[in-house]
Amino acid sequence: MFLATQLQQDTLKSHPPENKSMKKATFTGISVSTIFYLLCGLLGYAAFGNKAPGNFLTGFGFYEPFWLIDFANVCIVIHLVGAYQVFCQPIFGFVEGWSRQKWPESKFITKEYMINLSHLGLFNFNFYRLVWRTLYVVFTTILAMLFPFFNDFVGFIGAASFWPLTVYFPIQMYIAQAKIPKYSFTWIWLNILSFVCLIISLLAAAGSVRGLIKSLQEFEPFQSRS
Repeated sequence: MFLATQLQQDTLKSHPPENKSMKKATFTGISVSTIFYLLCGLLGYAAFGNKAPGNFLTGFGFYEPFWLIDFANVCIVIHLVGAYQVFCQPIFGFVEGWSRQKWPESKFITKEYMINLSHLGLFNFNFYRLVWRTLYVVFTTILAMLFPFFNDFVGFIGAASFWPLTVYFPIQMYIAQAKIPKYSFTWIWLNILSFVCLIISLLAAAGSVRGLIKSLQEFEPFQSRS
């Protein structure tokens, strides 16, 4: 039995290293996103100019086929739920860590309760974490409903986060990890790429700000805007 197991393990292909898997996943994800953004942005603007709608599926007044609109909305929900978690976790961690240092003797803030969820294992529960995160989600939801400029806000946030998170920091980390000499050919073209993306981000942010100002002129609380 042991010999058979050993022979089976010897014939199994080992898993690729994490850095190679992440590199492939990152390259695939960013490539697909870039293709979709270019198709919607460049082709949409080339076809409709400034009249290009923020939502190409419903921006022209057509809501059929209904299944396609519903599928697109489900995809948006899945995408934003994941993105919301990514953006909120650093805020949650900062506030909760600061609160523990500020009030270390408060059991409401520091006390952790272990809950056994049967087959799911043990779960850490904290009353402060529950109350604070719930209030944060409620507040941001009401704020989003109060200022319903979805496309302009998403465009501004995307433009503001694109260059530092997607371009600048990854490039600088790669330069430091690969120990690329300063002012070498690779160092120069990487920094040129970073500078070009910075200009694109600034232009996109300026366009989003203009859209927000224009939307505020017709602002009505809790009224949706495309």
